[in-house]
Amino acid sequence: MTGLVPTGLRVSAALAWRFLMVIAALYVIIWLFGYFSHLVVPVAIALLLAALMAPGVERLVRWRVPRGAAAAIVMIAGIAVLGGLLTFVIITFTNGLPQLQSQVSDSLDQIRTWLIEGPLHLQEAQITDFINDTIDTIQENQAAITEGALTTATTIGEILTGFLLTVFVLIFFLYDGPGIWRFLIRGVPARVRDRVDVAGRRGFGALVSYVRATAAVALVDAVGIGIGLAIVQVPLVIPLSALVFLSAFVPIIGAVVAGTVAVLIALVANGFISALVVLAIVIGVMQLESHVLQPWLLGRAVRLHPLAVVLAITAGLLAAGIAGALLSVPLLAVLNAGIKSLVHDNETAPEEIDVLRQDEQAPPGEDGEGGESGEEKKDTKATWKP
Repeated sequence: MTGLVPTGLRVSAALAWRFLMVIAALYVIIWLFGYFSHLVVPVAIALLLAALMAPGVERLVRWRVPRGAAAAIVMIAGIAVLGGLLTFVIITFTNGLPQLQSQVSDSLDQIRTWLIEGPLHLQEAQITDFINDTIDTIQENQAAITEGALTTATTIGEILTGFLLTVFVLIFFLYDGPGIWRFLIRGVPARVRDRVDVAGRRGFGALVSYVRATAAVALVDAVGIGIGLAIVQVPLVIPLSALVFLSAFVPIIGAVVAGTVAVLIALVANGFISALVVLAIVIGVMQLESHVLQPWLLGRAVRLHPLAVVLAITAGLLAAGIAGALLSVPLLAVLNAGIKSLVHDNETAPEEIDVLRQDEQAPPGEDGEGGESGEEKKDTKATWKP
C-alpha cells in the first residue's frame, strides 16, 4: 500500500504532522507563560538586572569582599540610583508642569485664532460646540473612566507585587547564580551536559553584553536628545531625557515613542519650527545609535539582524504587551548565542567560558565571524558562571 502513495505526498504528510506538533507545543508553552506571567515576567526582569549587576558583584569578590556582602552592596547601590533618579524626575516634572500648562494654554489660543482667521475660516460657535461636545462625551462615559481608574489601581498593586518578587529573585541570582545554574544543568543527560552548559554560559554572556551595551546606548541617547531639547528650550528637559533613557531598552519602538513625545511637547509648547528642530535632533541621534553605537558596542556576541529585531519586538508586543516587547530581544540574543554554540562548538569546556567577556568568545564557524582558535580559547579563564 505504501507504494500506491506518491513519495512527495508521504514526505509532505510527514512534515505536516510534525509541523503541527511543533506549533501545538509552542502554543502550550506560550499559554503557560501567559498563565504564569506574574511569575515569569519578574524572574525575566531579575535575570536582566542580574546580567547588568553581575560584573559589579564579581569585581567586589575579586577585591576579597564576601559574595553576600558584594551582592548586598550592588543591590543597595542600584536601588539608590534608581530611586534617586525617579525622585529627581518626578520633582522636576512637578515643578515644570505649571510652565508647561501656561505654554499649552497660549498655544491653544494661537490654534483657536488660526482656525478662525486662517484658511479654514471656522466660526467661533463651531469651535465652542466642539469643545462642549467633547466635555459632554467625557461626562457620559464617566462610569467607564472610573472603572478604568479602578483597574489602574489594581494594576499598580500588581506592579508593586512584581517589583518585590523581582528584588527577591535578583538577590538570589546575584548571591548564588552559579549554584542555581549547576542545579538546573543536572536535569540534562550526562552525554550532552557539557555542550548544554557551554551553550547556557554563552547565552548568559550574550545577555550580559546586550544589557551593558543597551544601557550605554540609552545613556548616549538621553544625553544627546537632552542637550538638543535644552538648546531649543523645550520644557521638561530632564523628564523627557529620562523617558528617552528608559524607552531605549525597547529597541526601535522605544526610540520612536520617546521621540514622538518630545516632538509633540515641543510642538505644543514652542510651536511648529521648534518641533521640526527637535524632530531633526531625534532623527540624528537615532541614526548615530543605529549606525555607530549599536554595531560598535554590541559586537559579535549579540549581532542580530534589524529585521529579526523588529519581528521579535512585534511578536513580543502582540503576545505579552510592553513586557513582551522589552524581553523579546534579550531572549532572541540568548537563543542566538546558545544555538550557535550548540551547532558550531563541541570542543570548549564549560570552565573556559568567561561570560563577562563574551564579545571576545563568539563560537567559531558562523559567517566568517568565528571566535578564537582552540588554543586561544584555552587561555581564557572563567570569572562568573550563570
